Amino acid sequence: MSAKQEQYRRKAVGWSDLEYADGATYLDHRADLVVRLGPPLRAGDEVLDLACGDGGLGAFLVRRGLRYRGVDVTPEMVAEARRRLGDEAVVEVGDIDTYVPPGPVAATTVFRAIYYARDRRTFFSRVAGFTTGKLVFDLNPRQYDVDGVLADLRAAGLDRTELRPFFVPQRISLPRPAGAALRGLERSGPIARLLLRRRFTLLVAAWRSDARDVG
Repeated sequence: MSAKQEQYRRKAVGWSDLEYADGATYLDHRADLVVRLGPPLRAGDEVLDLACGDGGLGAFLVRRGLRYRGVDVTPEMVAEARRRLGDEAVVEVGDIDTYVPPGPVAATTVFRAIYYARDRRTFFSRVAGFTTGKLVFDLNPRQYDVDGVLADLRAAGLDRTELRPFFVPQRISLPRPAGAALRGLERSGPIARLLLRRRFTLLVAAWRSDARDVG
């Protein structure tokens, strides 16, 4: 077990509460963008959440009428996600490099974990094989070559993309008006690009141009 896996194992209980200063705002906004970015999802669609942790995002997707399947390599995280979500979701132990769902899913998500894939292009290709709608993941533009990631997506057959800044702080809880104003800057063009040079991440939705309409 790696040091990172041991950390996740030890901190599984209450993970989302500890990781996010305002988890409700952070995860609710993320869930909203999972639904709306790229081809929109509709009630009843199934979302596969790879590296799901304790299932914090799952609760917000289920509230939107989506079916949720969480997968994480850490058994303790899976146990915590099952406790959190109960019978509203399916949560399994699995590795992002090998897991394949029992049937096609409308969307696959992977947050704060895309860098765990052993080979990014291979990972994208495998996900594209069982995802009928879109793949949604986050990306730090200061750490990764965005053009290179988009090239890998195209090579995997995911030739359509939509990128959106995600301006909700992870470690700081902002007053509601300030948080709303910051989220409003996600569509501000030049200002958003300036903010991304210093902090925050991009959300990427990728899909095939011939993918089914998930909206």
